[in-house]
Amino acid sequence: MTLRWRLTLFYTALLAFLLTGVGVITLYMMRVNLIGGIDTELQNTYKQFVTYLVRPIGAADETARLPTDQQQLRAQRLQAEQFSEQSSLVSQIGQAKLLARYYFPNSSVAVEDLSFYTRQTLIDDLKVARTAQEKRELFAYLAGLRGTSRRSLAVDIQRPITLTDRELEALINATDGRLHLNRLIADAPNREPTLMRLLVVLGPLTNSEPRREVGLSGFESEPPLGIVYVARSLGTVQKTLDDLRQVVMLLFLTGLATAGTGAYLLAGQALLPLRRVQRAAERIGGQNLTERVPVPQTGDEVESLATALNAMLGRLEGSFEAQRRFTSDASHELRTPVTAISGHASYLLRRTNPTGQQQESLKIIQSESERLTNLIASLLQLARSDSGALTLQRGPVFSALLLSDIVRELAPLAQAQHTTLTSTGEDVTFEGDADRLKQVLINLVSNALKAGAQTVTLRSERVGAGVRLSVQDDGPGIPEDQLERLFDRFYRLEDSRSRDQGGAGLGLSIARGIVDAHGGRIWLDSEVGQGTTAHVQLPVGNVPELDLDDVP
Repeated sequence: MTLRWRLTLFYTALLAFLLTGVGVITLYMMRVNLIGGIDTELQNTYKQFVTYLVRPIGAADETARLPTDQQQLRAQRLQAEQFSEQSSLVSQIGQAKLLARYYFPNSSVAVEDLSFYTRQTLIDDLKVARTAQEKRELFAYLAGLRGTSRRSLAVDIQRPITLTDRELEALINATDGRLHLNRLIADAPNREPTLMRLLVVLGPLTNSEPRREVGLSGFESEPPLGIVYVARSLGTVQKTLDDLRQVVMLLFLTGLATAGTGAYLLAGQALLPLRRVQRAAERIGGQNLTERVPVPQTGDEVESLATALNAMLGRLEGSFEAQRRFTSDASHELRTPVTAISGHASYLLRRTNPTGQQQESLKIIQSESERLTNLIASLLQLARSDSGALTLQRGPVFSALLLSDIVRELAPLAQAQHTTLTSTGEDVTFEGDADRLKQVLINLVSNALKAGAQTVTLRSERVGAGVRLSVQDDGPGIPEDQLERLFDRFYRLEDSRSRDQGGAGLGLSIARGIVDAHGGRIWLDSEVGQGTTAHVQLPVGNVPELDLDDVP
């Protein structure tokens, strides 16, 4: 993965983390605030309901305090109350239901009477019930008492609001006698339950005078207890949260896409000078060390890097130039004495009558002189190739004709080693230096013969917009880890054998220089025990339409 993409992903992921955190915190705070508002409304509704529940019936100013458009409804209610023979708590609850239908239209209300208990006696009974069985019996009794006295408003009587034993125990032990719950409540028959916020209050249901029964402690007993349920739908809260969630998600995706695109573009702009330096550095090789990478005037690390690369290229250029000059000068200086040595050895062999031992020594001197002459010529060619002075005589080349000439030239050497040398493949016309390419292919065939191959096949074929010349043998093969090293100068797979056969380890280096000068590439495919195939792939170039008759 490129640095540009890594920077883009990093900043996008960082922004996604921050946006996620902001979105979660926003939704949480909004939910807390909305639920807090619902709880406040439930508390106010409870206070109003209890106020109507405990207000003395028939108060003189009651009708006067009602809204004017409800005067008739309240008058009818008061008239019905005058015919009531009882003013018990149950009748007060019924009257409160009528009032709640008008004053609490958006709430569901339920009341359960625990008039046989006070808050303290209920707490004491719960403390006495220590075992699970005793608690179950107490809660079963309370459930029966609550069920017979339950009165509900806007609640399906077939599916009343109830508390589990654990919730009831928590309500009794609560310091303020209140519980806030989220509960599915059906507010009408044949209607699906909806999620509501429920306030449950355990407290007195009347403001009548306390009972005058005095206990041993001397304190008056508390008013009778009841449980009041006030519920309000969470539909508005859920809808608000859903809308907010969608807005947050939309902003998250939009912000993420915008930030990702912006980070990608900004990273590209920031890395553009570095890419220019990279492309310039990739173009620079041993033959064009005079080139330099562009130095962006950015005043940052990229400018420092480009300056350092140019300084390094300058040092490398000086080092390479010194090496080429030394190789060229040494080769020229060595050529004259080596030629003299070879000439004197040939003179002594022809014009004198040396003994057998002297003749053998002179032949060794002559052979080594020739070998040294070839080495000097190779070094000079490499020096010219490194300096870019290797000139090519380009012209049209017929691949089949080139391979057949090489087979004909090397046939005597192959026959002497009992090796079958053949050429095959299609004839492809391309542009190149025939003499230089012949030198490359002869070197490859010679390596195959030196390796002891019994069959060597030269093949040509068209590959895309180029031509591929291959030399395949059935020799012992080459280990995979040494295939690329064979193109290094003076590297030999088997030093002793190569030295005995006159190899200096420069043939493949020279071949690569010639192929590089043609704009092609050379490589080896080999497997130990399966033989070796050398490939030379060259571009076709600008070749006119020619026939074999046009070839001299």
